[in-house]
Amino acid sequence: MWGDDAGLRYGGDYNPEQWPAEVWREDVALMRRARVNLVTVGVFAWSRLEPEPGRYTFDWLDQVLALLHDNGISVALATPTASPPPWFSLAHPDALPVTADGVRLHHGSRDTYCAAAPAYRAAARRIAAALADRYAHHPALALWHVHNEYGTTCHCAHTARAFRRWLADRHGDLDALNAAWATSFWSQHYTDWAQVDTPRATQYLANPGHLLDFRRFWSDTLLAAYAEQRDLLRAANPAVPVTTNHVLADWVPVDHARWAAEVDLVAIDHYPDATDGGAEEQTALAADLARGWARHGAGRRTGDVGRPARWLLMESAPNQIHSGGRMHAKEPGRMARHSLSHVARGSRGVMFFQWRAPAGGAERFHSALVPHAGPDTRVFREAVDLGATLERISEVDDGTVDAAVAIAWDAASGWALGHPGMPSPRLNHRDEMSAAHRALWRAGFGTDIVLPGDRLDGYRLLVLPALYLASEATADWVGGYVHGGGHLLVTWLSGVADEHARVRLDGHPGAFRDVLGVRVEEFHPLADGETVPLSDAGTGRLWAETVRLAGAEPVASYAGGPLAGLPAVTRHRSGAGTAWYLSTRPDDATYRRLVTQAARAAGATPVCPAAPAGVEAVRRRAAGASWLFLLNHTDRPQQVPAAGVDLLTGATAATEVHLPAGGAAVLRETGAAGRPGDPGRHDR
Repeated sequence: MWGDDAGLRYGGDYNPEQWPAEVWREDVALMRRARVNLVTVGVFAWSRLEPEPGRYTFDWLDQVLALLHDNGISVALATPTASPPPWFSLAHPDALPVTADGVRLHHGSRDTYCAAAPAYRAAARRIAAALADRYAHHPALALWHVHNEYGTTCHCAHTARAFRRWLADRHGDLDALNAAWATSFWSQHYTDWAQVDTPRATQYLANPGHLLDFRRFWSDTLLAAYAEQRDLLRAANPAVPVTTNHVLADWVPVDHARWAAEVDLVAIDHYPDATDGGAEEQTALAADLARGWARHGAGRRTGDVGRPARWLLMESAPNQIHSGGRMHAKEPGRMARHSLSHVARGSRGVMFFQWRAPAGGAERFHSALVPHAGPDTRVFREAVDLGATLERISEVDDGTVDAAVAIAWDAASGWALGHPGMPSPRLNHRDEMSAAHRALWRAGFGTDIVLPGDRLDGYRLLVLPALYLASEATADWVGGYVHGGGHLLVTWLSGVADEHARVRLDGHPGAFRDVLGVRVEEFHPLADGETVPLSDAGTGRLWAETVRLAGAEPVASYAGGPLAGLPAVTRHRSGAGTAWYLSTRPDDATYRRLVTQAARAAGATPVCPAAPAGVEAVRRRAAGASWLFLLNHTDRPQQVPAAGVDLLTGATAATEVHLPAGGAAVLRETGAAGRPGDPGRHDR
């Protein structure tokens, strides 16, 4: 079962339905060799489990679960509802998804369903109930895995009806809807609910409030579909936790942070797409995001705030990075470093997609722990080594993660910035969040991800990267933090609009204008490749603004072009705190210098101040103990001042740790560096 004493989980998606039984036995022997202790089974097996409506063929799954259990391997049993079988699509063509331009998609891939279609929801409940009835008390079952990567949308008639009901619940009446969507613009005023449709393909720009609410609607609709299955599974055996895997992509209309309260364990899939050092930065951000969401999880609603915010890396690629349509082979050791980065930031283990590479199918060349060439490969040998590594460091599972800086995340701000009528097509909340996180990551600061409204006690610095939407409650949350003594760093395009995407008047950055002590009169989006010089020898990218001081002091000014001499970066004393404003995206070196200046002024210190560039450091703590993860992402050996026992090798470091090129260490620390009381919050 999924007990707290079971150690770190290791394994991945296992698809036995793709192979004959003799391969199952080989698979299990290889899993034992690699110390695999958890596999996900059945994610895309609906057509094998229910080949005809109401006729179930569980015999093969019975054999697989028994074989796994007999060999000490637990199962995350999936409901296969992400890929309905051909018979369902033939019987219910109205449940196939419809695109915004009215094209109904056909069977032949995955995700061929509309989650608003009653027939689909009923069929999904039936297969989930059948699995629960048969396996809820199976000794191999450790976790229910509902569906796979919720995110499919639709514009069919079922969706339109459900959307109208959702809008009526959210806004109450048409007057409120018209006000929220500013429908007096372009003669869009609605006088009957029947006039409201999904945001279909239009002649020109669609209504931004309409698009934003449609994203919110789909997040809620997909959550309701998940909850229907979860409730069936939970009723069958409340002792078995239930989750679903979140996919990290801008196309997904799911507010994962808000979903966290509905899952027993936050689980994410992460596939970085940068082949250079950006993959390591993306890995750190994804893990910090998951931990931030986990603080809102169902498992922490009991008030036991002393427990760490733990989550699970449900999918990752063992040996490949998919970048621009090309499959880049990970360099030796990179799989282990990415895995350790996730564990360092709170993951309860490391899971991969997939266990064995398939011989056919659309993803036949996807990454796998057992590649087409078989177990006599570098990839599988590294998988065996990683299994041993995770066993050696299992004691860290109870540790909380140190973080002195918080970054605010808001899914709706990202959705709103994607509207095509914005001042620039290059506006992206995730990109700005990534830029801020990257600057802090390279400067060595531990970082938490928070939601607007979260408690901020213990954080030395709060960063708002392109937090475009800000309600009055969000404005009060930020103002209260600063006036109470907090330090704040706000980037361009924050606080510009309210929660309905209506622009706040009387100057930007709207909701945060007073606390920042500035008033922005005009935007100056930059062209591709265009930069603007700054007075501190840095450069600005993507964006610039006409900033007028209203109490703030300039830290750096624009040094060229029409904005020459005007403030680019400002600082303002507000109440007992300090608020910084960045009106442009600084180059990476300048950004790192600015966040370091702001963080140190706030009293924050890097996790390992003496770590060389390219060495990632993360600290976890538990009562009377701390662990320092050191990951060398460079191609040369590095020396890091630290003391403790390296759990990976058993060696004791008295004053410094030697990291080989591409190597790692996990120190059970001794000495002052790891003692409680360092600045920052410990993910509670």
